[in-house]
Amino acid sequence: MSGTPRILPALALLLAAAACGTTHENSGQGATTAACHGAGGRYTIGVSQANLSEPYRKQMDDDIARAAKEVPQFTVHFADAQQDNAKQVADVENFLVQRIDLLIISPNEAAPLTAVVKKAYDKGIPVLVLDRKVDGDAYTQWIGADNYEIGRQAGQYLAEKILPHGGKIAEIRGLAGSTPAKERQDGFAKGIEGRGIDIVSTVDADWLREKGQQQADAVFKAHPEIQAVYAQNDPMAEGAYLAAKAAGLAGKVKFVGIDGLPIPSGGIKAVEAGRLAATFVYPTGGREAVASAKSILVDCAKPAKTQLLPTQLVTQANAAEVYAKGNR
Repeated sequence: MSGTPRILPALALLLAAAACGTTHENSGQGATTAACHGAGGRYTIGVSQANLSEPYRKQMDDDIARAAKEVPQFTVHFADAQQDNAKQVADVENFLVQRIDLLIISPNEAAPLTAVVKKAYDKGIPVLVLDRKVDGDAYTQWIGADNYEIGRQAGQYLAEKILPHGGKIAEIRGLAGSTPAKERQDGFAKGIEGRGIDIVSTVDADWLREKGQQQADAVFKAHPEIQAVYAQNDPMAEGAYLAAKAAGLAGKVKFVGIDGLPIPSGGIKAVEAGRLAATFVYPTGGREAVASAKSILVDCAKPAKTQLLPTQLVTQANAAEVYAKGNR
């Protein structure tokens, strides 16, 4: 008889089951169960924001903070990556050191943030990816609107209402490595397909008003024949409007943006004032993210992988109504 100890079959099964249970609790798939301690728990949430230079992102953080105040179990910490991928990775790593219970992140760019988001998820921390995406599916839930569809609707509106007989336009894109920039560009191309719309200039302005103005200034000098500008967010559209005004093209060029924030400096008021011809409401998802976090941490519920938010076309005809609705 060998001197090697024998593990009884029942004990072997018990050890295997225990090992599997440990792996499951530490995996992303088990995060929603492991993280939940019910209404009696206390939870720390880390919010990693791509930047606070865009009014949209400042509003997103404000919406998260406001909604979180209604959940007494929540403490929320915010970090601003300042459009720096390396800083955002470091911000998330710092949250992990702090042992947060849930991560909300709006990635600056998809590829550079994918690994650290997966690291959090694999540690069993629920991860809510807000607005912009990461590569793969190592997260608990993505919350946002359909950027491709918004782009398609923007193209359709421009082709049907602004240049029904075709014409020349410029396109101002956001940050190249962010998923909304690619999706809004692809959707727009589909919306104007076969409509005689010629995009004579495409530039990147990183979602920023000042850069949008600088880029548009150069575009108008090179192509004074441009009849309309499609900007992938309202601040860039407003920057382009200022450039057109400085170039003596006020009233000759129409502008379409995206975001439609219900704030005095937002796109809805710009449409109401006539600076923009149209915008599309792109909800921040801040309130929805907090509601989802409560569902996971307090109610012990498993959320859907995707939470798709609605959009709406805003023109002068409905701008006042949409603004009032957004402030209720």
